[in-house]
Amino acid sequence: MFDFQRKNQFDFGVVSPADDRDIEVQKLKTESRQGLWFESMRLLRDIVLIIAVFILFGVFIAQPVVVEGTSMLPQLHDGERLLVNKLVYYKIQSVSWGHLRRGDIVVFWYPKDPEKSYVKRIIGLPGETVEVRSGIILINGKQLEENYLDTEHNQSLPSFPPRKVDEHYYFVMGDNRDNSSDSRYWGLVPEKYIYGKAFFRYWKPSNAGFLEHGEYNIQEERKIDDVRAESE
Repeated sequence: MFDFQRKNQFDFGVVSPADDRDIEVQKLKTESRQGLWFESMRLLRDIVLIIAVFILFGVFIAQPVVVEGTSMLPQLHDGERLLVNKLVYYKIQSVSWGHLRRGDIVVFWYPKDPEKSYVKRIIGLPGETVEVRSGIILINGKQLEENYLDTEHNQSLPSFPPRKVDEHYYFVMGDNRDNSSDSRYWGLVPEKYIYGKAFFRYWKPSNAGFLEHGEYNIQEERKIDDVRAESE
């Protein structure tokens, strides 16, 4: 009834650009292969660029570190993960993150053994004189307010003689003053040993967020003797 065999069918002609200059002849298989190839190359290019950006970010801008120990309680806990800003190490002062300020939580190589890293808080700046009297910090003879401290971890209230902070050095201490090895015992930290300033805690998730710098005011009028007299 119906003959579907090829030999009984007629060719109506082959489409050719010669028939009409506006006709575009497409070879779908070839073009699909080329399209897949180009898309694959673009994807590979994007992946390489993303990896390069992350490498540059990790080398020059930020680095993850792990808190070991309890010297920064209650602000930081053992095992927490932080991101530290490395612009301070490269002395990029044109941005605010490139400055070291009092109260900054910094990561540095331990001066007595540079293979170890410590996390502490900057207390004394270059050119200042730092004294610890009955647990209270004096900067150039005036009391430093430290509202971030917890009395539970600061009960021994020791005293240490005045110490002048040399240029390009910093006086650092842990927030857990009863259990912190810091500048009170082994001296100042060279600026070149500070390789990062902690700014973000990403683990544990319950405590994730930016670290608060807080206010670190020096009492201009009240002397340490006045403070002790008020507390008695």
